[in-house]
Formats: sequence, C-alpha cells, structure tokens
Amino acid sequence: MVGHSDYQTPALKKRNRNTKYSLGSLLLLLAFLFYYACVDKGEQPAPAVEKPVKAKKPKAKHEVRALKVFTGKVIGIKDGDTFEVLYDGQPERVRLAEIDCPEKSQPFGKNARQYASDLCFGKTVTVTSDGKRDRYGRVVGIVTTENGTNVNEQLIKAGLAWHYKDYSDSRELALLEQHARTERVGLWADKNPVAPWEWRKNKRKKKQ
Repeated sequence: MVGHSDYQTPALKKRNRNTKYSLGSLLLLLAFLFYYACVDKGEQPAPAVEKPVKAKKPKAKHEVRALKVFTGKVIGIKDGDTFEVLYDGQPERVRLAEIDCPEKSQPFGKNARQYASDLCFGKTVTVTSDGKRDRYGRVVGIVTTENGTNVNEQLIKAGLAWHYKDYSDSRELALLEQHARTERVGLWADKNPVAPWEWRKNKRKKKQ
C-alpha cells in the first residue's frame, strides 16, 4: 500500500520535472554565458603602449672663434691661398689676406698649391688676422712659418699670386708683384694671364 506522503499526483510530478528542467537550463545558460565572456575577454587585444619619443640631440655646431693671432699646424692645402690649420684641437680654414692665387683649374693653379704645400704643409705656422672672417667662414690673415717666411709675400714673389688690390692697398705687395711681372716669373711668363677674380666672374656668367 502506498503511503499518503509518497503519493504524488500526475500534475505534481509534471511540475517537479519542469522545475528540474528549468533549473538545469538556467545553469547551462549561465555556464554558456560565462564561457563566452571569458573567451571574449581573452581575445581582446592588449592596449597599445606608446613608447616615449626620445628627443633628438641637436648636432653640435662648429664653434666660430674670434681669432686674431694664433699658432697651429697646417693639416691641409685646399689651393694656393686657402689652408686648414689645426689650432687647439679644432681645424680652422684660413684664407691668405691681400693676395689671390690662380684657381686649381686655371694655368699655374696647381703650381701655386704645390708651392704653398712645400712651404708649410705639416709645419707649425702663425696666423695673424684682424679677427674677421670672409663669407665662407674662413679666417683671413697672414701666415708666417716658424723660420719667419711670410707665405703671402712668398707666393707673390714666386709669380704664383696676384696682389688683390680690391682688398689691399699694400705698397710692398704691389712692388713685389711688379718685380715678378718684370722678371716674367711664374704665371707672368704667360702672354695673357687671367686674374682669378676675372676667371671666377666669367665662370659664373657661363653657368647663367
């Protein structure tokens, strides 16, 4: 005989089964949502971390020194009247004052460069300037070797430079040039020597 407490009506049994199914479905749905929430979370890309931009260090500019009288070693001969002198660990370009040598592509240009090199390349010289520089940043001055040779004057004497009258009123240099012309020394042996400033002017006109 079935006890009263154990007896369930068909309707009650059906409700109990539905309740079990509802709870199971709810748990399954929760598990499903939790799983996809985790998956979505794992697939999210990590936030980009911006690397700090390093500021570029400005390039050290060549120090422009106000130089009047200085002593250094000649480490380069650009042409007859332009040298590079190492002074206090820093190279300085020096343009010989009051004279103008032929350009390297002119007749006697290479001769002037070689002559200047023989006089002072690798040697210690003293540069005497008024402290000014030309438009190319070169120190403009007189170069004297350790044995007292004035390189500017020597190039005029050898007939390998003009007295640059536009920038000099030196009577001594004018006389040295006149003597070289009379003796037809160096470039003055040429029938029609062209002054370097005129040669440069003609070259600019051809380019234009």
